[in-house]
Amino acid sequence: MLEIGSKAPEFCAKNQDDVEIHSRDLKGKWIVLYFYPKDLTPGCTTEACEFTANEPEFDDLDAVILGVSPDDTAKHRKFIEKKELTITLLSDEDKKMCEDFGIWQLKKFMGKEYMGVVRSTFIINPKGEIAALWTKVKVKGHVEAVKEKLKQLQSK
Repeated sequence: MLEIGSKAPEFCAKNQDDVEIHSRDLKGKWIVLYFYPKDLTPGCTTEACEFTANEPEFDDLDAVILGVSPDDTAKHRKFIEKKELTITLLSDEDKKMCEDFGIWQLKKFMGKEYMGVVRSTFIINPKGEIAALWTKVKVKGHVEAVKEKLKQLQSK
């Protein structure tokens, strides 16, 4: 598992418009990288809508919000259009980002075990290091907590 202070894994993934987003192109910026299981599901929709609603405040903090799930780019486009999202969603169909960030894990639901995304958020500082992280995120109040932590980190 990644730790605070460790170098964030490099990534390159297509967004909802099939444009590749590379971590190297975001150096010098704060990145809020959040992983979620699936587009158009209740918890994931709430989280995406809250990040969208708070995007102007993250912009003021010079932070880029990137949501990541194993869904394909077409499903991301549908999610964005249906819920009027303004944030960028990255497609991780091969689960490479999920594996690199250590959040593709064995999960249990109703007695069944399966591999899946553990809802997690990483704040990556302008040097490309993990500055904060949350795993097994509960959606309620999470976006606010991320915003407050980002403000705290920037005030140091």
